[in-house]
Amino acid sequence: MSLSDGILVKKFLKGDNSSFEEIVKRYEKKIYNIAYRIMNNQEDASDVLQETFIQAFRKLSGFKGKSEFSTWLYRIVVNICLMKKRKGKQMKVVSLDAPLVTQKEDELRRELPEDWSKSPSATLDNKELKENINRAISMLPEDYRTTFILRDMNDVSTEDTAKILNISVPAVKSRLHRARLFLREELSKYFQEHV
Repeated sequence: MSLSDGILVKKFLKGDNSSFEEIVKRYEKKIYNIAYRIMNNQEDASDVLQETFIQAFRKLSGFKGKSEFSTWLYRIVVNICLMKKRKGKQMKVVSLDAPLVTQKEDELRRELPEDWSKSPSATLDNKELKENINRAISMLPEDYRTTFILRDMNDVSTEDTAKILNISVPAVKSRLHRARLFLREELSKYFQEHV
C-alpha cells in the first residue's frame, strides 16, 4: 500500500530521504508533461523538471498542508516555466512523440499515439492531425494554454488549477472555455479539409 503525499512529506522532514525519492517517482511524469506542454521543448522541459524537484526539496519545510501537495508542486512547475519563458530561453520545437489531445464528449482529453490504428494511411493521417493539434495548442495565449494544460490534459481540478495559477475559479472556467473554443475552431478547419 502506498503512503499518502502528506505522510511522505512528514517522513522526509524527519530525515527519511527515501520519502522524497518516492515523491519524485510519483510526480516526475506529470511534472514533465506539464513542463513540456508549456515550454514546447524537451530540453527545457527536462530542465524545468529538475529545477522543480530541486526547489521542492529546498522548500518542502515551507509546505503547510493548506492545499494538496500536488497543487503546491504544480504551482512550482508552472512558476518555473513562466519565469523561464520570460527570460526567453524557450525554443519553438514541437515533438511528434508527445501525447496528443482529442475531443471526446465535448471535452478535450489526452491520448497516447500507441492507441491509434497501425495502418500506414491511418498513421500518416494521425501524424498530420497530431501536428495540427500541437500547433493549435502552441497558438493559444499563454494564460489559456497553461490553464488548458493543467485542467484538460493533466486532470487537475478547477479549484486546484485556480490555486496553482493564483486566479479565481470563474477565471479558470473562463480561460478554459476560451481555450476550448479556440482549439475547436482551429481543429475544425483541419477536419473540414480532410472530411
